[in-house]
Amino acid sequence: MNYRSLTQDEIITLERQGCRATSWEAVKAAEPFSTEWIHRVRFGGQVRIGVLGGEAQPADGFAAPPGLYDSAIQDCVIGDGVLIAHVGFLSGYDIQEGARLLNIGSLEMTGESAFGQGTPIEVVNEAGGRTLPIYDRLTAQIAYMLVFYRYRSRFIERLSALIERYVQGQRGSRGIIGARSLIQNCVTLRDLRVGSHATLSGCQFLANGTIVSKPEAPTTLGAGVYARDFIVHTGSTIDGSAVLTSCFVGQGVKIARQYSAENSAFFANSEAMHGEACSIFAGPYTVSHHKSTLLIAGLFSFYNAGSGTNQSNHMYKLGPAHQGILERGCKTGSFSYLLWPAHIGPFTVVIGKHYSNFDTSEFPFSYITEEEGRSVLTPAMNLFTVGTIRDSQKWAQRDRRKDPDRLDEIQNDLFNPVILQKVIQAAERLMDLYLKSAKELEYVNYNGIAIKRLLLKRCAKYYEMAVSIGLGEALAAAWAAAGESLGFEELKARLAGARDDSTGRWLDLAGWMVPAAKVDEVIHGVEEGRFAEVEEVRQAIQAIAREYSADKWAWCRGALEKQFNKSWSEFTREDLVQILTDWKTNKVKLNNMILQDAQKEFDPHARIGFGLDAAGEEEKRMDFAAVRGGPDTNPFIQEVRRDSQRAEETVARLMGILQSME
Repeated sequence: MNYRSLTQDEIITLERQGCRATSWEAVKAAEPFSTEWIHRVRFGGQVRIGVLGGEAQPADGFAAPPGLYDSAIQDCVIGDGVLIAHVGFLSGYDIQEGARLLNIGSLEMTGESAFGQGTPIEVVNEAGGRTLPIYDRLTAQIAYMLVFYRYRSRFIERLSALIERYVQGQRGSRGIIGARSLIQNCVTLRDLRVGSHATLSGCQFLANGTIVSKPEAPTTLGAGVYARDFIVHTGSTIDGSAVLTSCFVGQGVKIARQYSAENSAFFANSEAMHGEACSIFAGPYTVSHHKSTLLIAGLFSFYNAGSGTNQSNHMYKLGPAHQGILERGCKTGSFSYLLWPAHIGPFTVVIGKHYSNFDTSEFPFSYITEEEGRSVLTPAMNLFTVGTIRDSQKWAQRDRRKDPDRLDEIQNDLFNPVILQKVIQAAERLMDLYLKSAKELEYVNYNGIAIKRLLLKRCAKYYEMAVSIGLGEALAAAWAAAGESLGFEELKARLAGARDDSTGRWLDLAGWMVPAAKVDEVIHGVEEGRFAEVEEVRQAIQAIAREYSADKWAWCRGALEKQFNKSWSEFTREDLVQILTDWKTNKVKLNNMILQDAQKEFDPHARIGFGLDAAGEEEKRMDFAAVRGGPDTNPFIQEVRRDSQRAEETVARLMGILQSME
């Protein structure tokens, strides 16, 4: 943009309007320029002013045309249509078009800054050793590899160097306030880079931070927020006097209601309110809503923390050096306590206080309870609860990311290869423990936790149900993708594929379900210097994630080959009939067990407290029905029933196709 010096008449007019400058020669303006829109402003250093005036810009009860009012402005570039009013000190910023700055104590640059980028945060292990450098293109998957692959020293060194190169490119001595952003009623703001359409309203103190915001995914920081050395990403909201120190906040995250966090990373769609976090890796959909809840030194993902949840990460010896892992889908009950180190398998519910260190990572869908001071594992029982199925359904529906450039890779399948491989191994482990343990034992101790011997065989059968459901669903989905109007041999050929790298071990990298071999491809690529920029690493991960459906079927096909002890080319029509029949039978059985669990929400005990002044049981029942409805109208119950019906219809259709195939 071209700027010109102010004329002597313009300077005289501005001074009559209460304006002053250390040097009017350093103040330049774009055409067309009018003094009408500048009143009571003190200018210092080099100031460039865009086109002002036009339609009034209302904000927080204040409405005025774009212009400069009652402020001190130093070394700034002010874009077209900007409104600045009652700003005590504004220094070192490029204010882009249409931005509004109102009633701010100070908004200044204090020197060269990377705006929070490159800040090292100590996640998972409070004592250090898992340092995560944050930057505004960080994803849950890159963060996971940086944090948990420390033993791959060359990889860590090379990836850290790529990140540092990116961070150096973000450094500068000028801050940015993005187009059409609103900053109002804030006290102290320093060294910030703010994206377009962001809202900062009532913030107490923000320093050394990047706020990524876009028109389609605006970001908001609200009343009383204190944040230092931070990055907040698109579509996120930080509000309610939250306190963040050395934190990364990913896309679609909500942090509010006096929540405090330090040295922590919160990835897509996480929510944190009331409680406290210290050195946590909060993978996608980590949720903590309650007071007195402390999350410390752990990995969480698709997690729900009950009120008063707490952990300890040291034993008064070498400091807070211990860490915990709660895999995807875990929940902790009210006032649960865990002593780190501990490793808990997916979709496990933890109830009570646990003072021993245990590893239940082999047993998904479990309960961990406290019984007479002993930690007891009940495997597989969380398969049949309403909560597990509701969680798996709601995650996709609650994805708040509006930014088309979604950074974190998230797969929501309940029976994905990571879970299925654990379920298969868990069934084998339970049967092994059953056969090898003495019959007179009440409990079998395994990896630091007790399991009732009488449950070993039964729980193994429950795991086998899950295997049949997962593999049957995978076959039906792959068949639909291949096309249903095929001959039998052509169908088998289409489903055979050539993805040997997908049939081995799978990993869950903070929401990204992926073959271990493909993770190794990325790691080797970094180690060998095949990536020139860290963004290329993210793109490589994205490319692999797009192959998820095909990779998932390849793994499931391999699991079926092991189950039937034959190669895919040897499978017969009868084999497919068995797979589909087992899927339908176990799917309906599982759903019926879930419906039985849901039915408890409508039994007489659930009606306690309803019909407070009712004269009889019928009025109590009517009050309950008016508030809660009934099992025949409940949306979740209706969906579970439809799920069973869909499975039966799908199997019937596929059976018919099999019979008519050439």
